[in-house]
Amino acid sequence: MVVLSIVSCVIAYLLGSVSFSYILTRLIKKVDIRQYGSGNAGATNTARVLGTGPAIFVLILDILKGIVAVLIALAFHLSDWGVALSGLCAILGHVWPIYFGFKGGKGVATTIAVFLMLMWLPTLIAAIIALLLIALTRYISLGSLAFILTPIIALFLGGYPMSHIIVSAVIALLIIWKHRSNIKRLVQGNENKFGSKAKEL
Repeated sequence: MVVLSIVSCVIAYLLGSVSFSYILTRLIKKVDIRQYGSGNAGATNTARVLGTGPAIFVLILDILKGIVAVLIALAFHLSDWGVALSGLCAILGHVWPIYFGFKGGKGVATTIAVFLMLMWLPTLIAAIIALLLIALTRYISLGSLAFILTPIIALFLGGYPMSHIIVSAVIALLIIWKHRSNIKRLVQGNENKFGSKAKEL
């Protein structure tokens, strides 16, 4: 079981390391997305650089990474810990991709997928809060940060494995750390709103 867990985590990390925003931007504009807009290799920055259509495509693929990673772990019949850690590894791959110099995105889309696979109801509640925040403020980063509530909601609702809650809490801390510059700009009132154009770094 330990060996299978390690194999699952490695597969999840390698899968997560596939940066679809980087690949798509290279194919379409022949540029490195990490040199434009926020410098983040993710769906939101893809929208700034390529437009809404490609961004939705990237979003779907990034979500699929998290889903597939957890499904592989489940196919291996791993323990709750093994499944949760495999999901975490997929997110780590997105954030620090081995194929792209360990400089990736913030992992929000993949995180949402992993959270949905581990605890769908708390994730759905967090998603509703996120959508409301984005609709009211147009700050994608603020909506993304709403997902840190997922393990808290899961703990409040009860019935979820402690392994899932603990790993989800670690993921939530990772989201906060990756959004530290966004949090600073939100406090200062100069965070980029949805629909803003990309600028070269």
